[in-house]
Amino acid sequence: MQVILIQDVDNLGGRNELVTVKNGYARNFLIPQKFAIEASPSNLKQHEERLKVQSKKEAAMLAELNKVIDVLKASPVTIGAKTGTSGKIFGSVTALQITKAIRDQKGYEIDRRRITIVDEVKELGTHKASIDFGNGNVVEIDFEVVGE
Repeated sequence: MQVILIQDVDNLGGRNELVTVKNGYARNFLIPQKFAIEASPSNLKQHEERLKVQSKKEAAMLAELNKVIDVLKASPVTIGAKTGTSGKIFGSVTALQITKAIRDQKGYEIDRRRITIVDEVKELGTHKASIDFGNGNVVEIDFEVVGE
């Protein structure tokens, strides 16, 4: 029997997948527990429409993401830090500081947990950080540390 999964089921498949299972497993477990619905012609049509809508949403989100990536790569973000006389920073630059600088200078809110600093930043100059937007979309940006 073919069923359309409503939620992820371990060792069977993910949400919105069309899978073939034994009749008893579908009728006695998957359908009553609201894990799946029967793959009737009307349910298959609804499933296809849901997939089309989902792909359109993903395409729109990807376009917006590419726009954000272009803005972030256009110019480096400037971060101010207190320094000693030798040009070394007191402390180091953190992902939270980069997040605040992006919000203030570029106008985009990015979660600090998505930002990874490539090398520890303890000196003035230009450095690199990577931002993971999910689904394999990772962008490397430059940021410049200047003395205050």
